[in-house]
Amino acid sequence: MSKIFVDACFGKETPYTPVWMMRQAGRYLPEYMKVRAQAGNFLNLCHDPKKACEVTLQPVDIVGVDAAILFSDILVVPDEMGMDLEFIKGEGPKFNDPIKNEADLDRLIGGEEAASKLTYVYETIKLIKQELSEDKALIGFTGAPWTLATYMIEGEGTKTYNICKKMMYSNPELLHKILAKVTEVVKLYMEKQIEAGIDVVQIFDSWAAAIEPAKYDEFSWKYMVEIADYLKAKYPHIPIIMFPKGIPAFLDKVYGNFDVFGVDWSTPMSFAKEKLGDRYVLQGNMEPCRLYSKEATTECVEALQKIMGGSRHIFNLGHGILPDVPVENAKHFIAECHRVSKK
Repeated sequence: MSKIFVDACFGKETPYTPVWMMRQAGRYLPEYMKVRAQAGNFLNLCHDPKKACEVTLQPVDIVGVDAAILFSDILVVPDEMGMDLEFIKGEGPKFNDPIKNEADLDRLIGGEEAASKLTYVYETIKLIKQELSEDKALIGFTGAPWTLATYMIEGEGTKTYNICKKMMYSNPELLHKILAKVTEVVKLYMEKQIEAGIDVVQIFDSWAAAIEPAKYDEFSWKYMVEIADYLKAKYPHIPIIMFPKGIPAFLDKVYGNFDVFGVDWSTPMSFAKEKLGDRYVLQGNMEPCRLYSKEATTECVEALQKIMGGSRHIFNLGHGILPDVPVENAKHFIAECHRVSKK
């Protein structure tokens, strides 16, 4: 594995600050679009280990990042729990049978049975490890239970989260049962990813900002910490990255046994360093739209290095890379991160 990247996750000194980019196998690479077209649709690509391996390796080979991120999707978990998932062109993911009551939850499988159905993910990991250069790390990932639950309850992406939040306030017992069932599957899912060969775990809470600060720990963070505790007890050598998006108001309340905190682009890195830099390695947080301009990219990279110089840091975007970003600009970002970190 990449000793540089993994050491950086643990806060150990490295020759330079490593860098990787979210949604690495993303739509900005023409090579990715070609493989996706061959697969027919997005889920087919997730289910095909050879093609998923190929698109995982593309950003490493083409752009030059220091770590590969497993190509998959967070929603394969509820899909294999028994929900009816489809990706609709122009609309995104949709569950045709959202959870409305306890009977809907009871029909879903959980635990080992559900985690064992994700064999195509574990096979993809094994294939990647056979092909990935020894100086590159492989990052596995999962959606946080809250983020997964929002899709399972709403049935699709949402701007208001009103169905989830109605349940949160009017039937919190049911929401906790959903979150607990998902958490048990995710623990075993990530354990199986580790056993298959991943070097680093990342837990995404993409919709963290949908929860008010007073409720965030109860309905999201504590479940993420439960997953981290489970994995750390068994695999202390595996770094764990927590990435809750859009929670600058919650930073004083962050706790848990993990190694890296992902800082999204809306949170000032200086503020995150002040609140968390003495306890965790920080990751992030360039605004992804800066990639449209090489000058704006360099400006941000140099500013981040000035803020984090001498402190524990992994260069990364503050969220996913966008599909129309020029590949040359992505390469420029990587080169600039390596340049300033060697000063």
